[in-house]
Amino acid sequence: MLHQLFSSIAGTFFSLFAIANPIGAIPIFYSLTANDTPRFQKLQARKTSINVVLVLVVFLIAGRLILEFFGISLGVLRIAGGLLVAQTAWEMVAVRQRLTKIEGREAVDKEDISFTPMAVPMVSGPGAIGVVIGLGVQASDWIHYLGCLLGIALLGITLYICLSVGELIFKTLGTNGIGALNRVLGFFILAIAVQLIADGVFALLRDAAPSLFH
Repeated sequence: MLHQLFSSIAGTFFSLFAIANPIGAIPIFYSLTANDTPRFQKLQARKTSINVVLVLVVFLIAGRLILEFFGISLGVLRIAGGLLVAQTAWEMVAVRQRLTKIEGREAVDKEDISFTPMAVPMVSGPGAIGVVIGLGVQASDWIHYLGCLLGIALLGITLYICLSVGELIFKTLGTNGIGALNRVLGFFILAIAVQLIADGVFALLRDAAPSLFH
């Protein structure tokens, strides 16, 4: 039982860590809070982490209902999620901005950035949401659900630490170091995207022609 729990926690955390990329959120967070006091930055970091956890937990719990309401199969969700994750990975490898110019200008003028744009779409974006929906649908018992919940909570704690000490991390790694780390993470995220798409295709083929897999 403990092995299943820890396996579920680790699987959830590492899947979300790669896609949510808390380290990549540091430069944007500090650029948007550059004129704020350290105390207010800590408050925004805490609120951002809480919002990320809440968003992902809602979609984890409601994922099965959402799929049933729209009549979407798990295979289709995996393919769609894989395409979204691939887009995120390509933006990281190609060093493209994760926020549009319009979103960036609007965010600079906002006092509270903890929900938008930091929690959504920066950290708990479509890719991360798609992953937790898939995890929720695949969870077979309460142990897996608990593991997913704890994995999401661990991501929130990690995000809070990254944003709280982000200035030190940013100064240590520098712009080039952060960029290089993002490219490396982008490569692994692209591999995750390919795996999601492949799993989705195989799931659709199993549903369409089950005799091929016997």
